[in-house]
Amino acid sequence: MAVVVITGCSSGFGLATALAFARRGDRVYATMRDLRRGGDLLTGAEAGGLRVEPLALDVTDDDSVAGAVGRVTEAEGRIDVLVNNAGVAHLGAVEGLPDASAREVFETNLFGPVRLVRAVLPGMRERREGAIVNVSSVAGRLPGSPGNWAYSASKHALGSLSDSLAQEVRPFGIRVVCIEPGFFATNVVRASVKLDPASPYADLERSVAAYYRTNVESGGDPRVVADTIVASVSGPAGPVHVPVGADAEMAIQAAGVMSEEKWSAVARSAFGLDPR
Repeated sequence: MAVVVITGCSSGFGLATALAFARRGDRVYATMRDLRRGGDLLTGAEAGGLRVEPLALDVTDDDSVAGAVGRVTEAEGRIDVLVNNAGVAHLGAVEGLPDASAREVFETNLFGPVRLVRAVLPGMRERREGAIVNVSSVAGRLPGSPGNWAYSASKHALGSLSDSLAQEVRPFGIRVVCIEPGFFATNVVRASVKLDPASPYADLERSVAAYYRTNVESGGDPRVVADTIVASVSGPAGPVHVPVGADAEMAIQAAGVMSEEKWSAVARSAFGLDPR
């Protein structure tokens, strides 16, 4: 039985991953900023006869991270698996996206995982075992898209962090995996900031937001990603980067063979923009 800590468990990938590990018989600490948002998690656990432990944790707050990790370590003696899943996606052009919104994206998507990794690594190194899973996105493997620079850049950075971390902790027997989903039905777009109708990029931003909203809402079942996360830490160590979904794999392959100009034209057309 592994002791598993997962961030961002009020919905989406985090919720599904908490239940997936619980079905495996693991001791699951399902964290979220506001425990009042944990109703769906508790309902799902009760329906499946599963045991999960909700725990308040704000990945952007050093004291919150230290307190939560300390509580789990005190109760269990160890943390075997960390899943960095919490994330936000604020849309907006480079010129207009408020600094506070851009910083929230990086504090949550990049520095949040850094805080958790630093908190759990001493124990993992001492035991010379453990697994760290960073939930990124296919956006972290593709050229940036208009109106979505902050999210895309944060996920590129998370992928690079995963590469570096994997090399650093390999001698200590610790596994690092970077999960890169395509479009799946989560709340990530609905939670983005309200776009500024007075922005000089308003038409572009609305088109990009509509594209992401449509594709996310019609996306795959988050349980597919959850099962992939569980599998990534269950068997022999595999690659660091694990795309999830046919759309993710196809996009990564296409980006690898297209010229920059061709990719830009295809992407702009997909967003409903002038491809020129």
